[in-house]
Amino acid sequence: MSWLGGNRNSSTRSGIVTVLDVGSSKICCIIARLLPFEENRALRHRTHRIKVIGIGHQKSQGVKSGVIVDLDRAEQAMRLAVDAAERMAGLTVDSLIVNLSAGRLKSESASATINLGGHETTQGDINRVLAAGARQALAAEREVVHSLATGFSLDTERGIRDPRGMVGDTLGVDMHVLTADSAPMRNLELCVNRSHLSVEQLVATPYASGLAALVDDEIEMGAACIDMGGGTTTISVFVNGKFVHADAIPIGGSHVTMDLARGLSTRMEDAERLKVMHGSALPDSADDRDIVSILPMGSEEGDQPLQVPRSVMTRIVRARIEETLEIVRDRLNRSGYGNIVGRRVVLTGGASQLTGLPEAARRILGRNVRLGRPLGIAGLPEAAKGAAFAVPVGLMIYPQVAEFESRAMRSGFRLLATGTGGRLQRMSQWFRESF
Repeated sequence: MSWLGGNRNSSTRSGIVTVLDVGSSKICCIIARLLPFEENRALRHRTHRIKVIGIGHQKSQGVKSGVIVDLDRAEQAMRLAVDAAERMAGLTVDSLIVNLSAGRLKSESASATINLGGHETTQGDINRVLAAGARQALAAEREVVHSLATGFSLDTERGIRDPRGMVGDTLGVDMHVLTADSAPMRNLELCVNRSHLSVEQLVATPYASGLAALVDDEIEMGAACIDMGGGTTTISVFVNGKFVHADAIPIGGSHVTMDLARGLSTRMEDAERLKVMHGSALPDSADDRDIVSILPMGSEEGDQPLQVPRSVMTRIVRARIEETLEIVRDRLNRSGYGNIVGRRVVLTGGASQLTGLPEAARRILGRNVRLGRPLGIAGLPEAAKGAAFAVPVGLMIYPQVAEFESRAMRSGFRLLATGTGGRLQRMSQWFRESF
């Protein structure tokens, strides 16, 4: 069985990757085939083309701000999404790469050194120093989600990208270690396991959306990706080709819908429809003249809808959007990477499609903002090509960059506890031998 999971009956590597995006507004499963990539100037960090062969998505149930709050309902939505993708692809999957938004994601910097004794640096030495660095970030009731090298040093030489084969006495590493609370991670895995599936790998939502929405030049020069989902807004920072910082805020598009439902005394589904059709993050001179029809809560068929100026809606939407963007701005500035990001910010996620949001983000963040959608994926249906599908696309890209993870750290500390330890160590071997 390949690390990436595939047909249960296949004993050979299948070249198939299966991902599950567990969001607060939708749960989406995508099955894709990986094919060798002709070089793409904008996406140089990718080694394979991704051809989608199966997709299924369901309205999310039992998930709130990325946290599983009802196991039964979440399990049912996952099963339906996976079943639909399997039927379309014509195969059965048994393991998935799954995203993680919950658990108070926290980025920390760590560094470590080991003694080489003058011999050539091997992959084993790199694994040892990465594990030593990641161990420092572990705290009670927290688990490591990602532990990534941001740079190596050999003796007094710093800024080395790949020390393999080099000679020295002391190998050092600077790392970005992303941790999360244990309980939400375990409940997410439990929910997947109850669907008779196993979690190959948990990938932080901000990491996945950055991989999908940013082009290589942005990743190299420094950029922030802001993913505005249904229940969570996440921030990721990339610089010098590395994922260096992540953060998550439990506020998203569903909070705008809730504010509208409360402020206009209407049902949630009516508030969602109003938001999509008439909502805007920017005031317009015509808002006072434009009238919107709203069905009040508890109204019956035949009742007259209320006539409300669109400006009332805009004020409600704008207040929540501005609050969210101000929190993002403050978190970005506090991260220490505000200056490195410079003026490059990419907005993605379903809630980023709200009218006027890029303009509001430019004003509040004081940076250039572009809307990011998933790049370089073949076979996605038209409805799945937008910003709302950045996370599942990022999960499909993840195996191509996972060799930069501390594999010894991950299998030693978390994956062995779930019975899948060791698979991650075979990932880069899978890529080397498959094509």
